[in-house]
Amino acid sequence: MSAEMLAFGPVPSRRLGNSLGINHIPAKYCTYACVYCQVGPTHPLTLRRQTFFPAVEVARAVAGKLSRAQHAGQNVDAITFVPDGEPTLDLNLGEMLAILKPLGITLAVITNGSLMWNAEVRAALLGANWVSVKVDAAHERVWRAVNRPHGRLSFEQVMDGIRTFAAEFQGTLVTETMLVDGVNDSDAEIDTLADFLAEVQPDEAWLGTPIRPAVDPWVRALPDERLFTVARRAQAQVPVLRTLGAEPESGFVLTGDPLDDILAITAVHPLREETLLAMLRARGEGAPWLEAQVVAGRLRRISYRGTDFYLYDWERGKEKRKP
Repeated sequence: MSAEMLAFGPVPSRRLGNSLGINHIPAKYCTYACVYCQVGPTHPLTLRRQTFFPAVEVARAVAGKLSRAQHAGQNVDAITFVPDGEPTLDLNLGEMLAILKPLGITLAVITNGSLMWNAEVRAALLGANWVSVKVDAAHERVWRAVNRPHGRLSFEQVMDGIRTFAAEFQGTLVTETMLVDGVNDSDAEIDTLADFLAEVQPDEAWLGTPIRPAVDPWVRALPDERLFTVARRAQAQVPVLRTLGAEPESGFVLTGDPLDDILAITAVHPLREETLLAMLRARGEGAPWLEAQVVAGRLRRISYRGTDFYLYDWERGKEKRKP
C-alpha cells in the first residue's frame, strides 16, 4: 500500500469537522461482517491482533497529507483512524496514537467495540481524544443478525468491555447505532438499547441508517419518519441522542494526485458521482476520466436508491494493499 493509501483527505465530517483519515487495516480484516458494511465482504473474519504497518510509516503518511492540506489551504480538525477493517486489530494502534499526539490535533478512533474486553485494547484506545463505538443491538440474537460477529466473540463479553472502557475513558465517547429496516429497529430492541446507552453515558449517541450501498443487497434504510420516531422514543433515556441522515457530500477536495486521493477516500467512503465530478472539475477533469478508472478496474460503480456511487475496487486491488 502506498503512503497515499495509508492516509487520506481531509474529508468533511459532521462530527469532527475536517478529518484526515488513517486507513491502517487492509481490506477486509475485521471481527464483524456487518450486513450494512459499505467496504465489502469481510475476509478474513478474525480476532487475531497483528502488526500491519510500522507506526513510523503511518506517521510519515500523515505528515505528508498534513503538508499537502496546508499548501491547499485546508485546515485539519481531527486525525481519524477509520480503516477498511477494525482498527483495534492493529497491535501498533497505541504506538501510532502516541507518535501523533504531539501534533496537537484531536485524535479519533472509530471502532466496533468488539475487542474492548481486552485490557491491551482499552489501554491503546486511552491514547485517543475521541472514540466512537458501535452499538447496533442490545440482544444477542439481533447482534448476531446485524453484525455477524466472529464465532468466538461473546455478546456479554463485548457489552461488558464497552461498559468498562466507558468508565475508564476520559476523552469524548460517542456511540453509533446503524439501524437496518426490519432487523434491529423494533420498539423492544430500541428500548433495551436505550437502557444500555443510558448506562454507558456517552457524550453523544448517534442513530443512523444505511445511505450508501451495503454489502448485502437486501439491506434497507429506515424511512426518515421511522428514524425520527425511533429517536424520539430513545431520547427519553438518552437525551444526548442525535440522528445521522443523508447529509450532502460537500467540502471534498483533492490535495494531491487526483487518482491517489480518490482511491484513498473511496477505499473507506463510497462517493456519489456528483461529488466526484465536482472534485475532478477543480482539476480540469470530468466524466471521461472517471469512466476510465472504472474501465481500468480501479473504481467500482454501484447504483443505490437511484444514485450512482463509486468505491475503490478492493477485490482487484487487495494484492497491492497487503502490508
